[in-house]
Amino acid sequence: MKAMLLAAGRGERLRPLTDSIPKALVEAGGKPLIAWHLERLARAGIRDAVINVSHLGERIVERIGDGARFGLRIAYSRERERLETAGGIANALELLGREPFLLVNADVYCECDFARLMKVDLGARLAHLVLVPNPAHRAKGDFSLRDGRIGSEAAPRYTYAGIAVMRPALVAPVTPGEKAPLAPLLYEAAARGLIGGELYEGLWQDVGTVERLAELEKHLRENR
Repeated sequence: MKAMLLAAGRGERLRPLTDSIPKALVEAGGKPLIAWHLERLARAGIRDAVINVSHLGERIVERIGDGARFGLRIAYSRERERLETAGGIANALELLGREPFLLVNADVYCECDFARLMKVDLGARLAHLVLVPNPAHRAKGDFSLRDGRIGSEAAPRYTYAGIAVMRPALVAPVTPGEKAPLAPLLYEAAARGLIGGELYEGLWQDVGTVERLAELEKHLRENR
């Protein structure tokens, strides 16, 4: 299985940090956010990864390189203008191939078990999402979860962690080079019963603001 890391985001709420470095290279616990993922992917047995880049993207290419020091082979999907999540995935399909892949948002920190996710059998489903208990900044959550099925019922609802196992067919409606968000495609597929999922209750942090980055730093400092 290949992995795709979404690393094209601008990181507006992390400015001024992200005026000079891409969001994926912001450091927590002494290393870039994306490096935590790459190390865990390699330990899980992933050997090939695709990273999409846009804002200051060549900084990521320079810092991460071909992935050899992580035990990975890394290919880059360059976006002249950020294509959003589904657009970024569709633009990278030539590099990802036709098989299901592990999708990871580079701007989150998570200690979930990638090796176990690689063994998820999608069956006829288009994706398997990792959900987390709703953080304070997303109290209403994104999806419901009942018996391993993702839906949009009122309760109980959880937040999408930015980690999933996905079939390329999920983004089939998106033309490579087209801007498109992922959420509408997920909601549509969920309504058709084509999305599965699980709840992860370990350490997860969306590093979307300076305050949340500071929370993660504090946790890593106190627990390592």
